[in-house]
Amino acid sequence: MSGILASVDQRTQLVGENRLELLMFKLGTRHVFAINVFKVKEVITVPKLNQMPGSHQHLKGVTNYRGASIPIIDLRQSIKMPALHGDAQTKQYLNVIITEYNRSVQGFLIGEVLNIVNTSWSDIQPPPNTIGKANYLTAITQIDIDGKRELVEIIDVEKVLAEIIEYDIQITEEILDHDVINHLQGQKVLIVDDSGTARKQIRDTLEQLGIEIIEANDGLKALRLLQSWADEGKRVTDEILMMFTDAEMPEMDGYRLTAEVRADQRMSDLFIALNTSLSGSFNEAMVEKVGCNRFISKFQPDLLVDVVQQRMREVLDI
Repeated sequence: MSGILASVDQRTQLVGENRLELLMFKLGTRHVFAINVFKVKEVITVPKLNQMPGSHQHLKGVTNYRGASIPIIDLRQSIKMPALHGDAQTKQYLNVIITEYNRSVQGFLIGEVLNIVNTSWSDIQPPPNTIGKANYLTAITQIDIDGKRELVEIIDVEKVLAEIIEYDIQITEEILDHDVINHLQGQKVLIVDDSGTARKQIRDTLEQLGIEIIEANDGLKALRLLQSWADEGKRVTDEILMMFTDAEMPEMDGYRLTAEVRADQRMSDLFIALNTSLSGSFNEAMVEKVGCNRFISKFQPDLLVDVVQQRMREVLDI
């Protein structure tokens, strides 16, 4: 199964071109799910699992992966799909997707692996509002599979992980610059991320400093908001202190959003930090290419605060 990702390194060049590749799979039923290939390290058959007494109910065990112990999570159970029985039950545990999110490696138990599709972020849509806030989807799209147009549901893995591993929004006292903190009261920051969980993590961190949060769930909505201020004759940097943006989002990714902002003289001086679950030197290179001011891998409260303080010092010229 690892052969399906043999050219994953080549696929990284799609990031920044407003394109992505999705690894599609099933969870024992006809529904088709997907996650971004760029966050997948490998697909393997189900390995031997060591049970961990007292662990979270969605954690099926721990296995050794390339010399390290990693948790294996039941993805079907995690997104609250009903239990399967009989032959159907065996189909939900055929493979494991090894992923890296937020600087951690974990595996997800899945069923049948379908294939990888190359698509555009412009074809990826947010889930409809009618499905409610409790859903585990970050986006949906439609893909031709075996000659049929199928709905593909893209899972919000960050939400799944946040419910298993509680995130800590505590800010280390030593990181706080109190000469700067006093000036952050009432400042506004724009957060752009398609994951409601990721937005909440940043919001819960920065609101401790008295910062007001404006949210957008994709890059295009954020760009239109910024453009609307500029069209009204407002200085964007007077409206917000800075913007945090995810890399991968429906409609427009964070790299394209940054490039569009930099190309518009009315807002080109906006301070932009890329905050993404994708880690590594590739992102740092992309940050430099499109003109972000900082790169932060999720989720690191102290670094979020450090970036905000850095921007505030620039505004205050201290």
